[in-house]
Amino acid sequence: MIAKIGRSENLYGALAYNQLKVENEKGQILFGNRMIETTSGHYSAAQLAQSFAPYLIANRNTEKHTLHISLNPDPKDKVSDDRYREMAEAYMQEMGYGQQPFVVFKHTDINRSHIHIVSVCVDEQGKKISDKFEKMRSMNVCRELERKYGLVTATDKEHTQNDKIFRPVDYRSGDVKSQMASVLRHLPNYYQYQTLGEYNALLSLFNVTTEKVQGELQGKMKEGLLYIALNDKGERVGHPLKASLFGKNAGLSTLELHFARCKETLKDHPAKPTIKAAVNIALKSTSDEQAFKKMLGEQGINVVLRRNDTGRVYGITFIDHNSKTVLNGSRLGKELSANIFNDCWNNNINPNIKEPVELQSKMSRPNDADLPAEEPHHLFDFLTTDKHEGGLIEALGCLLPEAQGEDYQEQDFANKMRKKHRKSSR
Repeated sequence: MIAKIGRSENLYGALAYNQLKVENEKGQILFGNRMIETTSGHYSAAQLAQSFAPYLIANRNTEKHTLHISLNPDPKDKVSDDRYREMAEAYMQEMGYGQQPFVVFKHTDINRSHIHIVSVCVDEQGKKISDKFEKMRSMNVCRELERKYGLVTATDKEHTQNDKIFRPVDYRSGDVKSQMASVLRHLPNYYQYQTLGEYNALLSLFNVTTEKVQGELQGKMKEGLLYIALNDKGERVGHPLKASLFGKNAGLSTLELHFARCKETLKDHPAKPTIKAAVNIALKSTSDEQAFKKMLGEQGINVVLRRNDTGRVYGITFIDHNSKTVLNGSRLGKELSANIFNDCWNNNINPNIKEPVELQSKMSRPNDADLPAEEPHHLFDFLTTDKHEGGLIEALGCLLPEAQGEDYQEQDFANKMRKKHRKSSR
């Protein structure tokens, strides 16, 4: 089980977010501790807020007084409502909030049920309750609850691996926005790419694409990005989603700063000669596109091609998961531009490549014994064997240690609340 503890100054926003789930029949209130009850048993966000008012009035100087905690069991765990109540009460007691007012919501809007707890971290005298070693204490409480209730342990290898993997977006399973968010908000922290085209090549591994849009706002031209899900064939599906839904990292201005930083970093990047040598070896040693991709896949390098309607290759990008770099073929050298690959595979013109340099001492190859034995995922049409997809998963596996604990809808709701507040202030 994974716990996520959020702190803010917006109590009403946290309550309204969860209450909206209840009103949309995607959640329910499981129970409240030291909360004012209503005669009907039904609540509004304003009614819930009344229970916390004395604590906030007494608050001395704690700016972020609101606690918004989510407890996320493994999707394999089947937890009853009574068990959730017991777990929430035990968690709050062990974390030092057992005597505080708090309300527990159960969410059922995604394929794993989980609970949210809203409370305040100042006591009746307005003094802040200590949060020293909070993360460590929270982890220890979660491990104890797992043992007590027989839950899947978050430190198990299988559970840890599942939490960490960037997963391709599957539009058929719903909740596309949250699926996209789990990828978009983190890619710039790990991968280096210099253009929107290279960024799109990386996104295509996760069945996502983006496009730049322009429009006029208050007499000024504005630019932004739209993100669109892709199906198994790379075709666009569903409605485009604005970058603002996914936070600053997904926005155009932040990405352009990332492009500029990466341009300097990749100018003389030590991985470039190694990637170039690997591509040269694969091109010289194979006779067709699939064999070429397979050979590079064994080295932890994905190949993304762009073709026009006639099948002509007009773009090629190499994604090296060893160095976390994304490079168009032309950046590795004119002899590796898209035209070379089009001539080779579509026109049977053999490329003029010098004898390749031996790579064994330069490149660390993945150990086959360490790769998970999985059937190839049908979404990865550019992967042809179990080993290649395993390499991709292993390369990406260390990036998101608490993916299941994140709730991007909550952050999106909070952003909307802030915008609404600013408008009303004006």
